[in-house]
Amino acid sequence: MPKRTLDLTPQPGEMLKPKELIEVRGTGRFTLEDRRLYNALVDNAWGPKLGQAGHVFEIPTGDLRKLVGDNQRLKKSLKVLMTTLVEIEEPDRWRASQLLGAAEVDTTANNGVVRYTFPAFLADLLKDSTIFAKLDLEVMRSFRSKYAFSLYEAVARRVRMKRFTESLTIEELRDILGVEDGKLPLYRNLNLRAIQPAVTEVNAITPYTVSIAPKKQGRKVASFIMGWEVKTEEQLQAAYTEMNRHSAGRKARVTSTEEQVTE
Repeated sequence: MPKRTLDLTPQPGEMLKPKELIEVRGTGRFTLEDRRLYNALVDNAWGPKLGQAGHVFEIPTGDLRKLVGDNQRLKKSLKVLMTTLVEIEEPDRWRASQLLGAAEVDTTANNGVVRYTFPAFLADLLKDSTIFAKLDLEVMRSFRSKYAFSLYEAVARRVRMKRFTESLTIEELRDILGVEDGKLPLYRNLNLRAIQPAVTEVNAITPYTVSIAPKKQGRKVASFIMGWEVKTEEQLQAAYTEMNRHSAGRKARVTSTEEQVTE
């Protein structure tokens, strides 16, 4: 029987994130900062107590302000996490929940603390989780696109599977990328603003190579094929180098590299 995810210990420089917190629908309104904040809260709470409903976790406000800015922005992001209703699909059960329960922020002139809980339904779901993603903390700090952040999590969750491609409906791909309902309804806009930026950045700075190819019925895009693989040592070194370069000009550099490989 596989080990429970919450019993595992992450290696230095990485965090573990249960599949149940990745395969959710309804996070489209989250900003990149909201996503970084939530992962920091999960990482801080890591361990069996994450599966205990009502357990109160604490983290210094200074650790979170580095991700979102000042205390006002921190409170705003916490409110988004507490008020966004997400859907969690299981083979025999549908659940809807906030991703974060109660939270409070105590501040003083020099420091402060955030106390927070996870909703009971979510804690119950996590306590028996056995599927997870390993996420590199430095990579997550380097993202400039919230869509790339979400795609990275989805690929990291799948990379140990026996298959390396997956057929996705348009709605399934929008959920994976975290595209807000009603936003980018046309394929050309979805591709330009979400799909291509996400693929470019994931391929540039993460340990994975990903592709998303449209499948048409007639002249209309009906679905997608997503493929992924782990990079070679040479590609990993190139990704590490790119991650440590300024993000300005990244698209041009990556596109140039792809053209050279094609030739």
